[in-house]
Amino acid sequence: MNVKLIAHTALSEEFYDSFDYLDDYGSVILNPFDQERYNERAAVALTAIRTCYSPLKPTEIVAKEGAKYFGNSASDGEGGTDADRLFRHITRSGHTSTLEHITYTFAVEGVSRALLAQLTRHRHLSFSVQSQRYVRMGSADKSGGFDYVTPVSINENAEAYRVYDVAMNELQSVYDELRAAGVPTEDARMVLPNAATCNLVMTGNLRTFLDFYAKRRPGNGAQWEIANLAVHLRDEIVKVDPWLAPYFDAKEETV
Repeated sequence: MNVKLIAHTALSEEFYDSFDYLDDYGSVILNPFDQERYNERAAVALTAIRTCYSPLKPTEIVAKEGAKYFGNSASDGEGGTDADRLFRHITRSGHTSTLEHITYTFAVEGVSRALLAQLTRHRHLSFSVQSQRYVRMGSADKSGGFDYVTPVSINENAEAYRVYDVAMNELQSVYDELRAAGVPTEDARMVLPNAATCNLVMTGNLRTFLDFYAKRRPGNGAQWEIANLAVHLRDEIVKVDPWLAPYFDAKEETV
């Protein structure tokens, strides 16, 4: 499995430039928040949240309130800045629709069709999936045949692995024979197993990914492969948005 963040919410240049404002001495302040910890997604979150409660226009919130929220210590005594306090309050109060304005797009490679079946149950994620109808999986095709995922329980059991490997090779042979007999790709794919891998591009908003992690994280009853995916997604998000680390369970490790 390979998971890479390939895109995320970014501010327009015009909106970012509006952050510049004058202090009491007429000097231009370029950064109303600490960009080493906070960034464009945090600015979007603050804008969305404060729009619900502030008399200011959405375009004014970061410029006029950014220094206050991102520059002052949290007043709830739980650490971080007042922006962290605000984000904690909103999350705990259930007003997480404000987090739907932040999106992430991932490349997910080499996962099983069994995982895909589970993944598509999460309704608010968007997918573009490698097609077994249009991508030929024959041994002589560009794909070189179908790849497949081997569960740990099989990989660590020599006899089970032997049986499993024989089955995968046999299914490849059956697929090849069907194609050689003139069966269309869309019909020959019927013999491909749940273990067969696929690649996909997946996009979702922050609220959805937090919900996905809560339900699919390791130790919460999820199957190992999708639990592994949940950890990879969390790690990719936190890598670019460290301010979100507290909203995921950092104690869990990749399985």
